[in-house]
Amino acid sequence: MHIEALYHESRGIYAYPVAADTLFVRLRTLKEDACRCNVYYTERYDYSDRLNIQGMELLGSDELFSYHGAEIRIRSKRFKYFFEITGSDGEKVYYTGMRICREFPPNTLTGGYFQYAYINEDELPDIPEWVRDAVFYQIFPDRFCNGDKSNDPPNTKQWGTVPGSSDFFGGDIRGIISKLDYLESLGINAIYITPIFQSFSNHKYDIVDYYSIDPCFGTLEDMKELVRLAHEKGIRIVLDAVFNHCSVKNRFFEDVAEKGADSRFSSWFFVEEYPVVKYPVANYETFGENIPDMPRLNTCNPEVQEYLIGVAEYWTRELDIDGWRLDVADEVSHSFWRNFRKRLKAIKKDLFIVGEIWYNASDWLMGDEFDSVMNYPLRQALVDYMAFGETDSENFVLSLKKIFFSHRRYAPDYFLNLLGSHDTPRIMTVCGGDARKLLLSMAFMMTFTGIPMIFYGDETGMEGGGDPDCRRAMQWDMQVGQVEILEKVKRLISIRRSIPALSYGKTEFPDANREKVFVFKRVLESQKITVLINAGEERTEIVLDGDTVRYKSVYDLWNEERFMCRDDGSFEIGVGEFGFRILLAE
Repeated sequence: MHIEALYHESRGIYAYPVAADTLFVRLRTLKEDACRCNVYYTERYDYSDRLNIQGMELLGSDELFSYHGAEIRIRSKRFKYFFEITGSDGEKVYYTGMRICREFPPNTLTGGYFQYAYINEDELPDIPEWVRDAVFYQIFPDRFCNGDKSNDPPNTKQWGTVPGSSDFFGGDIRGIISKLDYLESLGINAIYITPIFQSFSNHKYDIVDYYSIDPCFGTLEDMKELVRLAHEKGIRIVLDAVFNHCSVKNRFFEDVAEKGADSRFSSWFFVEEYPVVKYPVANYETFGENIPDMPRLNTCNPEVQEYLIGVAEYWTRELDIDGWRLDVADEVSHSFWRNFRKRLKAIKKDLFIVGEIWYNASDWLMGDEFDSVMNYPLRQALVDYMAFGETDSENFVLSLKKIFFSHRRYAPDYFLNLLGSHDTPRIMTVCGGDARKLLLSMAFMMTFTGIPMIFYGDETGMEGGGDPDCRRAMQWDMQVGQVEILEKVKRLISIRRSIPALSYGKTEFPDANREKVFVFKRVLESQKITVLINAGEERTEIVLDGDTVRYKSVYDLWNEERFMCRDDGSFEIGVGEFGFRILLAE
């Protein structure tokens, strides 16, 4: 046994409460050791020889390691514990907080057991359950629909022309209102809207006035009407919080630019020296690298925290919205987000807080900051596998497992999964215009762990390269091929929302992946779903586990003749074309 590979710590993603008296513990071992693991545990102040023992579940493996987990329960909420690991070679060791040994460790408070001192109420998972049933739709207001031409900005471009970085197309809040029936028919029940507050740009990520809705988008009453009508249809509304930076024309920064160090807002920003120099190279910190129009805010400053959190509190109350998406969340101070969560959840307990993090987000998902993050790592893995064909199914699964094992066990259930956004090329373009690849990507997203989100227009196969091309005006006059894509996406969303296991089930990866055929299961009590996706161009055969003979076809979205279940339980998948199938246990 390779004892140097053993790893656990009594915090973070390795030990955390899942109920008022229940702790989840995770242990890492070397994959090739094929270990069996037990956890011994007792009350923190119990010094007797009476120890509880519980076998640990093998959660799965990545390239190098295996991960084992168990839920342990003590009514006092105080824990001390250690692990017993038995390797495939028969070697047995005990892993405590102090050492790895071959003798059964004594039970004392200071004897080196791992300890979780006490489960406090504010450490428990507190994520709104409505999110598990959600299918999100992201809207970039200027490009979705023009419902009121009277508020169009000067030089508004003709709808559908190629967008430039500074162009306006006239989309607005009344346009979104006019398309609520469309979204409802699509199956959408949650909308994430990029910034709506006053700004001189089309994207509104450089906010001038946090307390005003941009007049090009409409009025406060328009926004209240949108939320009210959406709620009547069972559709939630999530807005964009841009608190990392603001506009160079924001009154706070203008005061600093005018008065220099004498400005009472000088500590709200990071100015290197005075006077303030904006162009060509800013002498203050900005969003990104030298973007003078977006000065970076000092979110460690208590005054800045109070002002910005007050903004979120105001709009949450005024509009009765259902959540906030947090822009550039990883550059804002942790203390800010902890205060943000406490104060916003006090207003609306089931408010959904989702951060923009493009990599491992475990530090923000410990229960005191975000409920969720935008799952860009999953998007990249899917694009590499499905669109570019750069990875096979085995490596794709490893990428997915890495996301799972890098976070608390429940966290991926709430991740906002996406194929594209206003910051990425369109999925149809990434797929080289191949509708089959787009639909298979959609099929994966609608059946996999997490919350699916569609970027406006992706449901019809809209194309577009990087920013600003990915922000084209929504194409409402659809071609025949787009209508066909739309109908299949509708069916996928219907499947997602009609099968509880796809929203609430545990995800399993049976050892049945072959080259470009990807298989996974969603299991919820007696309901077992097997999803088979063929991302290759050739006929492929796979054999599932012994449960295979108990499966029957429930949903087969296209090319039904390609999927043949044989008497021996094997499946023939794919005849020169992409394919997708869902199987439901009888």
